Amino acid sequence: MARVINDSCISCGSCSDTCPVGAISQGASQYEIDADACIDCGACESGCPVGAITEA
Repeated sequence: MARVINDSCISCGSCSDTCPVGAISQGASQYEIDADACIDCGACESGCPVGAITEA
C-alpha cells in the first residue's frame, strides 16, 4: 500500500530527496506520491520534518 502526503506538507522536498525510486514529485500545491511507483519502504515518512506522510 502506497504512502500519502496530507495537507500538512510544507513543500520542502525532503521526501522527494529520500525516495529511492523517485515516486515523489512536486504537485500543484504540494508534493505528491505516485502510488504505482511507490514501493512502500517508508523512507519518505521518516524524512518528512512535519510528519505529513502516512500509510494510505
